[in-house]
Amino acid sequence: MGSPAYGHVPVMAGRVVTLLTPALSGPGAVLVDATLGRAGHARVLLDACPGLTLIGIDADSTAIERGNELAGAYPGRVMLAHAFYDQIAAIVADAGYSRIQGVLFDLGVSSPQLDDPGRGFAYSRDAPLDMRMDPSGERTASDIVNDYPAAELARVLREYGEERFARRIAEAVVRERARQPVTSTARLSAIVRDAIPAAARRTGGNPAKRTFQALRIEVNDELGTLRRALPAALDLLARGGRVVALAYHSLEDRLVKRELAARSADPAPPGLPVRARPAEAGAGPVAAGPQFRLLTRGAERPDSEEVTSNPRAASARLRAAERIREAP
Repeated sequence: MGSPAYGHVPVMAGRVVTLLTPALSGPGAVLVDATLGRAGHARVLLDACPGLTLIGIDADSTAIERGNELAGAYPGRVMLAHAFYDQIAAIVADAGYSRIQGVLFDLGVSSPQLDDPGRGFAYSRDAPLDMRMDPSGERTASDIVNDYPAAELARVLREYGEERFARRIAEAVVRERARQPVTSTARLSAIVRDAIPAAARRTGGNPAKRTFQALRIEVNDELGTLRRALPAALDLLARGGRVVALAYHSLEDRLVKRELAARSADPAPPGLPVRARPAEAGAGPVAAGPQFRLLTRGAERPDSEEVTSNPRAASARLRAAERIREAP
């Protein structure tokens, strides 16, 4: 379901459309695509829901430029915001809305960022160590690699890359940067490879993968942004509104899982025979309960056919929920 004009195949696009369209088919529906990227999902949803208005958010100015092309293709239906998506509440308010009907998170690094060697996201190509999703941001991966103390660098690799050789890699980086600053992806990849025991290098793909993931998350405060954005996005959803989140590693997926589970849990104490909240004037008691219901059983994964045609979809985990009750 990709568009040749965009040269991009959105992950699990059919499932995303199936889950979101029930909330977006009514008049005046508003969807926030919190991670616009190349707008693959956005384009498919705009086609599927002719009355839909889309607010696209992205910290990458290149994505916003692509979004302008999308706005031209769907006149009057697309609004854009160059920002990190934890600003979602302010962006929606500035657009003139108090409630929205859908929100989509397609998390992690985008294909254009990986494919552009100058951005420094890919360990397979030599480039300056950058990794900023917003190129105007101040801190780069090079700053972290060259300035963090060994213990702090090891913490980043361990927590955000789930790297079991974090201490060895951090110590190797500190030794190498004492000789000469580490400023290229190729040199960092070589340092990581040499720091990891030979037996561990034989499996699991490129040994630098986890280090690069950890640095990217640290540079862009990805997990902090997600922790702030998820509750704000869920608070914006009108009754019947839906959220879909695509995560690509366990750290993101765990945050999504916990937030959706908390919102779909019954807040009443166990064993309470009557669950009620104060009713509006003149009305009877209104049953309280979960604000959301889960639309997926666990995390859904792409099928083998999609993974074969689009290998970058392999690690995707999709979760979705629907607002069924306003907060008391």
